[in-house]
Order: sequence, then structure tokens, then C-alpha cells
Amino acid sequence: MAKKTVRTKQQKQEKLMLINFIRGEECRIAILKNGKLEELFSERASNESHVGNIYKGKITNVESGIQAAFVDFGLEKNGFLHISDVHPQYFTKAKPEEVKERVGRKTPHRQRPPIQQCLHRGQEVICQVIKEGIGSKGPTLTTYISIPGRYLVMMPGMNKLGVSRKIEDEEVRKKMRDIVSQLDLPENIGFIVRTAGVDRTKRDLHRDLNYLKRLWKVVKHRMKSSKAPAELYQESDLVTRTIRDVYNSEISKIIVDDLDVARKARDFLGIVMPRHQYRVEYYDEKIPLFYKYGVEEQIGQMNSRRVDLEGGGFIVIDQTEALVAIDVNSGRYRKQANAEQTALKINLQAADEIVRQMILRDLGGVVVIDFIDMQEESHKREVEKRLRDNLRNDRAKTKVLKINSFGLLALTRQRIGPSFERSLFENCPYCGGLGKVKTLESVSLDVIRLIQLALYNNNVDRIEIYVSPETFEYIHNSRKRILVQMEEDAGKHIKLSVNKNLPVDKVEVKCFDDRDREILLEDLTREIETIEKSSARVEWGKNKGQTVSAFDIEDELGGDL
Repeated sequence: MAKKTVRTKQQKQEKLMLINFIRGEECRIAILKNGKLEELFSERASNESHVGNIYKGKITNVESGIQAAFVDFGLEKNGFLHISDVHPQYFTKAKPEEVKERVGRKTPHRQRPPIQQCLHRGQEVICQVIKEGIGSKGPTLTTYISIPGRYLVMMPGMNKLGVSRKIEDEEVRKKMRDIVSQLDLPENIGFIVRTAGVDRTKRDLHRDLNYLKRLWKVVKHRMKSSKAPAELYQESDLVTRTIRDVYNSEISKIIVDDLDVARKARDFLGIVMPRHQYRVEYYDEKIPLFYKYGVEEQIGQMNSRRVDLEGGGFIVIDQTEALVAIDVNSGRYRKQANAEQTALKINLQAADEIVRQMILRDLGGVVVIDFIDMQEESHKREVEKRLRDNLRNDRAKTKVLKINSFGLLALTRQRIGPSFERSLFENCPYCGGLGKVKTLESVSLDVIRLIQLALYNNNVDRIEIYVSPETFEYIHNSRKRILVQMEEDAGKHIKLSVNKNLPVDKVEVKCFDDRDREILLEDLTREIETIEKSSARVEWGKNKGQTVSAFDIEDELGGDL
């Protein structure tokens, strides 16, 4: 028993990559640090990612009003291509020397020609998916192509050598530029050194360069031989992508619960990092891998609106279509001597947890954080610095503003695909995603209003109303007398029935004439609007002191009655 406890403690001190694979269904990859879930990647067979894929597409429409074009590249929804993502080679009026001068950096907005001068319907373009479609929106495309390797990123059509912005040491950046410049680089192709390429030997970078050159040769051949729309390059599967982009020497083990996937991971590491092949382990125990390491429990907490902090504080996360609001609360935290120190301590804890939750949930767009109010400017700067330091570990692009006078901090985070929540859940069919339904009293009043609408029409002889069992019971107990009175006054039959399949706040109304023919409620509404307009026209004429006929109204208003 003692040995098992020691082993668990040792496991918690390691940084692990766990790969859970369900053949033909789903692949999930978790990064654990000190037993805590740091990152989660998931891909399902039914919702395959297209980010990074390169296509030969055809322009279907150019919208000058929004300076964008829509591209048919072979998927169900057309892609969205904005003028800011159009490569200078498509600037038809630009001279070759001007194009060459612009290559290597994005053209400033004021120097870009209108998109209608660059692209036209039916034109073929080489494009890459940079963002999955969300909701009714199609994928976002760019004509600035990039192909990632293990240590380098190849950018055809560019002519610059760069180093990842996450590498801040200027000496290291200069050293890496010098090493890359010594390689046999092809013309008109730019390269960026990735963070994984730091401190790699010239031989390692050369091997990665040769791999990318061979890959680009295949893509160029497909460009010439394929007819649009066509796929030219497909990004690697989730396992290969994650090992390529995320794995580093800090990860002590890669544990996989599928034998074939374990072999594939070992083979890929054998190509890019031969000395690390032994770190791949096959997991064959009866307890599922994610349950063994407590990952499933932590994934379940990711769905929670409230996230607790150490000491009693907590944060609340609310998502909308274009904005994420995060509220920081002190809760039961009272360890510090004064309110200012309490606020600082909780805000620092929140800055750590908020970044972790944004990465885990893949939150994107505009994020507004309501920190606990602090009076000292130095404390505000300290919280901002903690947040920015944590964001350095985030591969998504972010931009952070300062805390304003209301205690709010706004930031933007690159959104590549739907958030974790939207990939797991869909809006409730009862409340439409609002989290609220009408009270029984409100629904019963809706029923009365609908009956009044139906009784307004002389052609209606019989009304049938269908409601949920709860609504039926409420109306039967508290509104029955009103219905009987309405029935007697109108001399028409009203029937209230139960439909067990209806939500609490939904009502179905059917109206019939004396020949048992159904009259649609929409027709009744339309007829009432026509009568109201006619009455308004007659009143307008009377106010002028005239005796008005239908023909007079038509002549006066210049329209049909």
C-alpha cells in the first residue's frame, strides 16, 4: 500500500501527454502538469478539422461592400476571404517589382487595392483554411500559405527569415537567424524558426528543411494537375499534429491506450526526435486511461459556469456569440488583513486560472474580465503582468489591454474553431439556449390572448388549444372560469387539450370554421392587420371633416385599400 502511494506522488510531479483513442470515433489528448490538466485536444471523426489544409478554390462571389470574396474550395460551405488575407501576387495592377517588394510582410490597409480589382468571379486561387466555420459562418481563408514542420514553418511566396515571437531573447533570435541563413534555402520561400527549433543543431534544421521542400514539391505538382475545387495538402492527424507542435523535453512520457497509435507516435518521434522514442508507452490496463489519471473528472469541471479558486474565491464564466464575460469574486476568502491585499491576492489567483480555462475551453473573440476593484496602480500593473506572463504559454494570438477605471480588463484571443462548450453541447430545445422558460402564469395569459385573437374572426367556429400537462393543470385550476366566460360570450366552442411532447412554455392553437375547415392563425393575424389599416385610413379621412368612401381613400392615399 505504501509503495502505491509513493508511485502516485511521483506521477503527480511529472508532465505527461495522455492519448485516449476510440477507433473510428474520437481521439483526445491531455497534457498534465503536476496532475493538473493544462491542455486538452479533441477531434471526432464526425467533425474533422480542416484548419491548415490547402485547397485550390474558385471565386463564387466578390462583395465590394465588405471587401471580401467567397470561395468554393470543395466543402459544404464556401470560404470567406478578406482583402487583408489576399497575397500581393493577386494585385493585378501591381508591377512585378512592387509585388516582390511587398512579399514578406502584409500590405498595409491604405496600400491595398479594392478587392474587386484583385479578384473576379470564376478565378482560381490557392488558399488555406485558418479558421473553422462557426454557426452559420463558413471557414475563413487566406492566400498566405504556411506549412509547419517540427522546427521550421515554410511560407511559399514570402522572402523573409524570422523567429517565433515567443522567443524574446535577442541573442537567441540572432543566433537562430544566422543558422537558418546558412542552410540551402529555396528562392521566394520564407521560413520561421519555431520555439521547438531553439537550440537545435544545424543538422536537425536541415533535415526539417528537406522534409518541407519535398512536401512543397508534391503540393506544386497537385496545383498544376488538379482542377478547382480540389484539396492540395491535408494537415496531419491530431496525434501527429500535437506531438509535432506541443511535445518537448519537459514531457517525460507519452502514454497511449491504442497499440497502433502508440506505434505511430513512436515512429514519428523516431523521425523528428530519435532519442525520445522510448518515452512512448502503451497503456493496456482495465481502468480507462483518463479515469486512471483523473482527467475525466477535470474535464467534467470544464463544463461548469463557476470555477473555484484556492482559499474560497471563485470566477464565473459566461459565453455569448461574440463575447466572453468573466467575473472574479472573493467568496469566502478573508486571509489578508485589509481589503486591498485581499483583492490583489484573489486577482492574482484568478489571472492564473483564467488563462488556464481559456486554453482548456478554447475561448476566443473578445474576453472581458471583471477583476475585484483595487486602488493601488502598482497592484493593477502586477495583475496585468501576471496575466500576460501566463499568456506566453498560449499558442493562440492574444492582445491585452490595461485594467480601466471600472476594474475591467479586455483582451482578444484568436479563435480557430468552435469553443469546447459549443463542440459538446447544443442549445436546449425548450429554452433556445437562454436557460429560462416562461412561468405557468405567463403561458396561461398567452393562451387567453391567442383565444381572443381567434374569437376576433367571425369565420372561426371552434378553437382547439394544446398545452403541456403542467400548463393544462394550471389553467384548469386557476383560469377555467375565464375560458368558460369567453366561450359563452362568443357562442363558440373552446377545447383545451394536453400534448405531452410540448415544452412548458409552448402553445399550439388550431381554429376551424363551421364546415370543419382549418383556419391558420397566421391568416387571422394578417386579416386583423388589414382591417386595422383600413380603419386607420377611414379615421384619417374623418379627421379632415370629409364623408369618405373606399374610392376616396384610394385616391387620397394613392394606394390600394
